[in-house]
Amino acid sequence: MGVDRDEGAPEHVDEDVEAEETADKTADVDVADEPLDGTADEDDVEDLDAAAADYEEYDEDGEPVADGSVEDGDEQRPSRGFFASLQWTPLLLLQAAHAKQAIVTALAMGGVAALAGRPAKESAVVLLTVLVGQTILGWHNDIVDRERDAAHRTPGKPIGDGRLDPGAAWYAIVVAALILVPLSITTGITAGAIYLVSLCVGLLGNVILRTGFLSWVTWAISFGMLPAYLSYGGWGGQAVGDPPETAITVLAALLGIGVHFTRAVWGLVADHEDGWTYLPLKLGLKLGATRLLMLSSLYTIVIVVLLAFFGAKVGLSES
Repeated sequence: MGVDRDEGAPEHVDEDVEAEETADKTADVDVADEPLDGTADEDDVEDLDAAAADYEEYDEDGEPVADGSVEDGDEQRPSRGFFASLQWTPLLLLQAAHAKQAIVTALAMGGVAALAGRPAKESAVVLLTVLVGQTILGWHNDIVDRERDAAHRTPGKPIGDGRLDPGAAWYAIVVAALILVPLSITTGITAGAIYLVSLCVGLLGNVILRTGFLSWVTWAISFGMLPAYLSYGGWGGQAVGDPPETAITVLAALLGIGVHFTRAVWGLVADHEDGWTYLPLKLGLKLGATRLLMLSSLYTIVIVVLLAFFGAKVGLSES
């Protein structure tokens, strides 16, 4: 801070006083205002990172603007990407649908149906059915987690950051469910019922068991039912196929556990802060997130290879 001068102050100030003034002013300059050059030390960078993490933008009415954030180690920094500014409801619903997981799962199921010898139209129906079901799961998950996503400033969560109203997501779920029911039974009532039960187990997993040691149970059950959905399928509501091979069912359940562990890695920090005690977190604390991700990915790949091997050897169904 500088020395205040009144009208009676002498015109010339002693050089020692001026030097002291200069030192005081320099000390009062916040590190965030200093340019980063080659002489900045690590403490300066850390202070800047902390200031960036606390930065919050406000609109014309003085309300905070939700801009999303991205994780960097254990920190979260503001992100101003394209999706953070989306306001059109259909695009917000797409963002909240966990689209990548939905598309990958749907393509995998449609591909397995084709490899099992199902006609193209049946494989297409399987793909669409799973795509709609996975979309419902994604919306429901974001609705359930909206308070956690808001508290942790999780990026890419339009319900959590307030851009998408939960009521709109619920409405979309109802509409999608009305499409899913007739779509699922197009390849047989038995097959359709099995898939719908599998979906309900997944929805239940969004609400119960997920924070504790048995979080993997709903994943194992829902994935374990998918071979039956395919093996019992045919064309038309009266189509009835055959039971799935036991080995394929067990491997599908094990695949579900692997997918659960692999996906859980990305949320371990937030889940630990919230006091969760599920198995992936316990292993992550002992092994480290990177090692857990590597082991989970390797485990999942091995299961996929075994599924391909047994599928080629014994087929999908017992017939």
